[in-house]
Amino acid sequence: MSPRILQATRVTFQALSVPNYRRYISGQGLSLTGTWMQMTAQAWLVLTLTGSSTDLGLIVALQTLPVLLLGPYGGVIADRVDKRRTMIILQAAMGTQALVLGLLTVTGIVTVWEIGVLAALLGVNNAFENPARQSFMSEMVGSENLRNAVTLNSVLVNVARTVGAAVAGVLIATVGVGVCFLVNAASFVAVVASLVTLDRSALHPTPPAVRAAGQLREGLRYIARTPELVIPLSMMALVGCLAYEFQVSLPVMARSGLHAGAAGFGFMTSAMGIGAVLGGLLVAWRGTTGVRPLVMSAAGFGLALSFAALAPSLGVELVALALVGWASISFMSTGNATLQLTAEPAMRGRVMSLWFVAFQGSTPIGGPIIGWLMAEAGARAGLGVGAITCVLVALLGLLALRLRREGLANPLGAPAVAKSTKLV
Repeated sequence: MSPRILQATRVTFQALSVPNYRRYISGQGLSLTGTWMQMTAQAWLVLTLTGSSTDLGLIVALQTLPVLLLGPYGGVIADRVDKRRTMIILQAAMGTQALVLGLLTVTGIVTVWEIGVLAALLGVNNAFENPARQSFMSEMVGSENLRNAVTLNSVLVNVARTVGAAVAGVLIATVGVGVCFLVNAASFVAVVASLVTLDRSALHPTPPAVRAAGQLREGLRYIARTPELVIPLSMMALVGCLAYEFQVSLPVMARSGLHAGAAGFGFMTSAMGIGAVLGGLLVAWRGTTGVRPLVMSAAGFGLALSFAALAPSLGVELVALALVGWASISFMSTGNATLQLTAEPAMRGRVMSLWFVAFQGSTPIGGPIIGWLMAEAGARAGLGVGAITCVLVALLGLLALRLRREGLANPLGAPAVAKSTKLV
């Protein structure tokens, strides 16, 4: 192997040189595979029980509404507590939720309202677990490896999506939906074990914020006066609301748009995952952050979604969705790393909670909208609206950069900052 290839490999996988990160990501890999199995199976179960894309959108909204309502407070808690211990407790609770859903399903007594209740409980858990997990990353790897660790974690998510969705499609078609939930419940043992056995002496814990009144408002004011934070968050709020609704749009596209069935749905989700893995590795190697790369990623995301919305067959759709996965991870990883590297350590939990709110907490708004649009305008409308949204967000991001260069007030509400501040 040539020295150039060896150097590129070391740069791409730099964060894996940290033993704690290697242990953590191995447990996460198994758990996330189970999580994608559950997400795929839950969407298909709701469609099987109701036959309604609107009902599917409502279930997804129930799972994400707690993130919208409680996510910012989850960030405050993450800045106050031991993040590793919090993650252990909440990951165990997520495994219990999956176990209950699996038992209800395999016994044949599950109902839509029970799925909704369990989805809402999972959402409450996510509202507190995700900010702790996102901000814990820097405590494991330090600032020098943070960008690479964030990107590799995104790659892992999409490897898990590829494997989990494909396995779920096969299991649904052979032994039934409920087995997917039971396998997911068992997978949480791996991630809890990895967290319990981390070398705590090698961690870089951020001193917990002292409990005080007004910490949420303090975090919001900090973000509002920092353009490098408020612009990416605003972009993700729009894209997250109408473009990242794949839990709603893909099963309907598979069932009604392409008539591909459960196996086709699994392959579609896996195609997105394969594209995202390849795109994520490129992002990990190149390592660009900032608003300008985020704008370019949003534009590419919009073009890829346009291709997917117009694909005439399953084969073409799989190619289109691979490009969607590539573009989506580029947008998500660039924005995530930009925020983590910009935010002050004491504020990182609150900043990343708002990123999660923008990404997933917007789904209670976007999920029902996309579900309704597909019911009224056809299965392709969901991906089409996402494409239009991404292109508009890219144009708004360019406008924000132009106004900043001209020294005008931030169009998204943040006051001007020192001239040394760079948004690219």
